[in-house]
Amino acid sequence: MSTFHVRSGRGPKGDVFSVSKTWLSVKLCFIILLIQAVTFPAAAAQSITGLQLHIREQDVVMDNGILQVTLSKPAGMVTGIQYNGVDNLLEILNEDSNRGYWDLVWDAPEIKRKKGEFDRMETTNFTVVPLNIDKRFVMLRNSSGFYTYGIYEHLKDWPAFNLTNTRIGFKLRKDKFHYMAMSDNRQRYMPLPDDRTAERGQPLAYPEAVLLVNPVEPEFKGEVDDKYQYSIENKDNRITPSEEFKSGGPLKQCLTSHVGPITLAIFHSTHYSGADLILQFGPNEPWKKVFGPVFIHLNYLVNGDDPLKRLWEDAKQQMEVEVQSWPYDFPASKDFLPLDQRGSVSGRLLVHDRYISDEDLPGNGTLVGLAAPGDVGSWQFECKGYQFWTKADEKGCFSITGIRPGTYNLFAYVPGLIGDYRYEAEVTISPGSDKDVGTLVYEPPRSGPTLWEIGIPDRTAAEFFVPDPNPKYINKLYLNHTDRFRQYGLWERYADLYPHNDMVYTVGVSDYRKDFFFAQVTRKTDNNTYQGSTWQIKFKLDIVDKNYTYKLRIALATAHVSDLQVRINDLRPSNPHFSTGPIGNDNTIARHGIHGLYRLYNVDVPGVQLVEGNNTIFLTRTLSTSPFQGIMYDYIRLEGPPSSKSNNLGFSSK
Repeated sequence: MSTFHVRSGRGPKGDVFSVSKTWLSVKLCFIILLIQAVTFPAAAAQSITGLQLHIREQDVVMDNGILQVTLSKPAGMVTGIQYNGVDNLLEILNEDSNRGYWDLVWDAPEIKRKKGEFDRMETTNFTVVPLNIDKRFVMLRNSSGFYTYGIYEHLKDWPAFNLTNTRIGFKLRKDKFHYMAMSDNRQRYMPLPDDRTAERGQPLAYPEAVLLVNPVEPEFKGEVDDKYQYSIENKDNRITPSEEFKSGGPLKQCLTSHVGPITLAIFHSTHYSGADLILQFGPNEPWKKVFGPVFIHLNYLVNGDDPLKRLWEDAKQQMEVEVQSWPYDFPASKDFLPLDQRGSVSGRLLVHDRYISDEDLPGNGTLVGLAAPGDVGSWQFECKGYQFWTKADEKGCFSITGIRPGTYNLFAYVPGLIGDYRYEAEVTISPGSDKDVGTLVYEPPRSGPTLWEIGIPDRTAAEFFVPDPNPKYINKLYLNHTDRFRQYGLWERYADLYPHNDMVYTVGVSDYRKDFFFAQVTRKTDNNTYQGSTWQIKFKLDIVDKNYTYKLRIALATAHVSDLQVRINDLRPSNPHFSTGPIGNDNTIARHGIHGLYRLYNVDVPGVQLVEGNNTIFLTRTLSTSPFQGIMYDYIRLEGPPSSKSNNLGFSSK
């Protein structure tokens, strides 16, 4: 059953087109809502005649005089983008449903399969999905681009449902788009999609990675192409003007652009986190969320311009315009709230660690945010609701605006300190409210002075030793780059560097930047199986208080199907002193990341297990069936009795 409705109206900022599609699971019903154009004022008509809407038998065309966007009817796919004399910027060799689209990966909890069902929300096939999806496209006058957003809803009486991924994708013409840019220092010319075919490329151990053996353009020969090499954190991904609707908070990593050429706006995914971030709905659990709007910006070169600088700088300027305009005032949906229906919160965050300073220190650079109420650190798993984050200034002061009404916890993560902060009181936001939470003080986990430390508590393993890649598997972008960890196959380099014995780190002698491998991974054996590893941390104690319980802090930057076991001065016991148990499905190692989900373990070490003189902590990583299993450490610290002399500056090699 299909029904169509055409309406006329006027948006808050003038002329707006909105095409929406509501996808119902219990009956096949699609609604396309069209807000028709009205006449521009005479002054505007001199340069642009006005918005035009063309309703044809198979599609709908939105036209503002700068670009034309064609949407298939009733599927709601973006089949064409006409701009600057190019009849279609999308790949015309692809089918209509494989050019510009929303998609999702979903599953029913009772269905046990490795991967969920991929769906592009088309009307050509009937699929029973317990989810309403209202996807909308908006065009404004005098705008070099268009917007799209979606409203997802799971009704109360509908069955249980899991949502793994959802996003917007655009597959662009390979003869027109050869260059991609993720940030100021992550830009490059792209190989062609043809280079990834069996005739020209060699698939590697991880299926998304392909070695370019005989590329169309010889300059790419010998490089590895893998879409995960271009992932980025939510806080740094400016393809959307706000991160409020994205899952996992500011440090969650998602795909961006890659060879195809394909550009993506990811709203929810399990990449770099695994099953912990699957959106799970039980039976009789109502839910609604607005994803977007996202602005698709188009620009072009003028003869004589520096092509890279001109296009990139223009895109960044437009990004600032979109950010400053958030929350937008043009969406017609009552589910997207304008600024006057939102609230704000402000305050100041200080840090108190008596072994660093007797005084409270400002939380300079602290990420402060509101997310659904939960345990300390639960924001990195939160994906059903909205999150609102900002960075505190040098005095620790922060202000978050544009917050949707609701009840939240206030969370914070302080770079340079372990653990997470959560304000003990819930924060309730109402329309127009301006909450001042006052001065907050974070006391990070601490029981005694630092005897030694390894690394920097920044939730990544970036400060540790990242080896050069195998010359057979390079990505030229990351040669001599700060993100050298994004090279393919670095997990294999551990066995190259430690062919027979595992890593030994000596406190006060070793330098973690050179001597601490960035990931504790598996080792491949001669019979094509994999084994775990045991790392040693050697340190000397002049005095040991046998009656005191020392504290070993182990912060992990990521884990994938691993069990970390800790033993003190004796590797023989079958029962370790401490074990994490099986943890992690982040898959960070295979996807060339440097962090996934943050985990902090506080291990009691009775003084009777330490000796005056030389000591060894054994870190054994078990569970080894593939090359991609492993853990990355963020930071390790041993704390002693309050009377101990702190070695904050002596042993960390900072």
